[in-house]
Amino acid sequence: MHTTVSRALGTAVAAASLTLLGAGTAFAHVSVDAPGAQQGGYTVATFRVPTESDTASTTELVVTLPNLKSARTEPLPGWTAKVDRNSDGEATSVTWTADPGNPGVGPGQFQRFAISLGKLPETETVSFAAAQTYSDGKVVNWDQPVTADGEEPERPAPTLTLAAGDGDGHTHGSSTAAESDTDTTARWLGGIGLALGALGSALGLGAVLRSRRS
Repeated sequence: MHTTVSRALGTAVAAASLTLLGAGTAFAHVSVDAPGAQQGGYTVATFRVPTESDTASTTELVVTLPNLKSARTEPLPGWTAKVDRNSDGEATSVTWTADPGNPGVGPGQFQRFAISLGKLPETETVSFAAAQTYSDGKVVNWDQPVTADGEEPERPAPTLTLAAGDGDGHTHGSSTAAESDTDTTARWLGGIGLALGALGSALGLGAVLRSRRS
């Protein structure tokens, strides 16, 4: 019986660890979020930048933009933002740089960088290749596309899924996109809950058996 309980505990702990490890890996990526973003419309995109290094800080972020008419950065204390434009006045990239005296985004931390964008392309998705620079000089490029079979690469480019628009800035699919985001979050939290629940059940069973034996 003791062996059975030990195996149950081991299985539950392994399940919980794998679930949390998978979630941690996803959150380690540079990502972008823009609720309600639509094709041909304007939106506020927020780039979430975690520092993966254990010894260096993130001191610069460069995000490539798909030749947009409008790009306005949100003031962020301790950081300087610069939008680069081509000869037609279209925004091609934005760079956030830590100001002198600002150590940047330290190990184990993350920072959000927000920018108002438009008009977005008339495509189902739009990617923003990003380059993350660390205080030790290392540069990590987040620019790899998702493969044809849907498998996520090691360094995926931050990507938005755009709802269909009517050309006037109105969204025909924002509620669907919001429901999809909510469902994804719920499933992620549910997975953690199931794993931790299994661990709790196994621990409870072990306690009951030990109590009976004593």
